[in-house]
Amino acid sequence: MEIIIRKAEIADMQAIHGLVQKLAEYEKSPQEVTTTPDTYRADFELDRFDAIVAVSAENDTILGVALYYAAYSTWKGHYYWLEDFVVDDAFRGKGIGKLLFDKMLEITKAEGTFLKWQVLDWNEPAINFYDKYGAEYLKEWITCRLR
Repeated sequence: MEIIIRKAEIADMQAIHGLVQKLAEYEKSPQEVTTTPDTYRADFELDRFDAIVAVSAENDTILGVALYYAAYSTWKGHYYWLEDFVVDDAFRGKGIGKLLFDKMLEITKAEGTFLKWQVLDWNEPAINFYDKYGAEYLKEWITCRLR
């Protein structure tokens, strides 16, 4: 299977949202998703986030996504936050995640910056994947949020 990694387009938002919904189900939190494909389209058009997608060359189906946005560290400057990174479960184990992650690293290195993300402490397949890249786990930091 030939896979193409490309920048996301507005027409991809329905499929991207669907993959994120599947990720939420995998993480046992589908009720937490309050966005819609329309939300994604509107926010994408406002440049609130960017994404790259893994697409099947045979049928143009989106098989995976890395959704990210620019952030700023007061100590380190500009960087990218990888908000969600998911490959359709039917296509996992075929190297698609590696292609997407490698492209994310290429994007960050081209801009002379770095990449940050979160991983759930129980998600061993994801942790094992990131271990192969030599990921640094910042265990002293606690994620906070207010609603």
